[in-house]
Amino acid sequence: MRARGGRVPHGQLRPAALKLLLLALVLAYVAIAATIWLAQERLIFYPPGPSAVPPPPAGWRLEEVRVRMRDGVTLAGVLLLPPVPRPPLVIYFGGNAEDATLDAPVAEDQYGRRAALLVNYRGYGASEGRPGERSLVSDALEVFDWAARRPDIDPARIAVHGRSLGSAMAVRVAAERPVRCVILTSPFASALDIGREAYPWLPIALLMRHPFDSAAHAPKVKAPALFLVGEADAIIAPRHSRSLAARWGGPVEEAAFPGFGHNDIALNPRYAAAIRAFLDRSL
Repeated sequence: MRARGGRVPHGQLRPAALKLLLLALVLAYVAIAATIWLAQERLIFYPPGPSAVPPPPAGWRLEEVRVRMRDGVTLAGVLLLPPVPRPPLVIYFGGNAEDATLDAPVAEDQYGRRAALLVNYRGYGASEGRPGERSLVSDALEVFDWAARRPDIDPARIAVHGRSLGSAMAVRVAAERPVRCVILTSPFASALDIGREAYPWLPIALLMRHPFDSAAHAPKVKAPALFLVGEADAIIAPRHSRSLAARWGGPVEEAAFPGFGHNDIALNPRYAAAIRAFLDRSL
């Protein structure tokens, strides 16, 4: 009801002002959604620049590698070879802000006397190109094929290890190539799930171009998997890792680390020990 003299009662907006407010809210919502759509590569991928390659473990040989993809992009990384003939191999896929080659010094502590291939995603480190889900998955498969053709590697004993974002590449390779076992650090079932939690008020399923839906491929993987979960992980909550584990098509083991989160899980002394023990059993 309008007050006498045509005034709007205190605390109420005139219809015109209300329409303007609603329009402003709609425009703000559309602007945020458009930003998510246009800038999602910068929100998902944090590529580091090139860095000096650290030395390998004592007695190991380090080979700087360049792997050319079918589309002409060249990926850069390192292959670490222990002093044993035709060793098994672990291919490592790093996190979304990680230069994978910086893990060279811990290869023996983490994997034992097994070769380690640390290749950066396109756009990361000294690798060419720009990252995106389709290209990263295709690159991961090509990197596996390149490694399996090397005469100094045992192609029947190749494992994959993915951390965070890299877990999506590890799952896809395991679903499409004959890997012996899979190691997943802080993995997630789907990037869509993470996005929905971060932006529950946006239609993330319509906006996300890089869903990294590992849950859709996990049932096809029959190789054994080790899930490494930081119980204090505030970036990828443990329930996301366990959701993926529940869909796994092969045997699953879990190593949980109370008090450790997304970025410090590898600092726990049990972390590397759990990986080595799993590889001893599976590779």
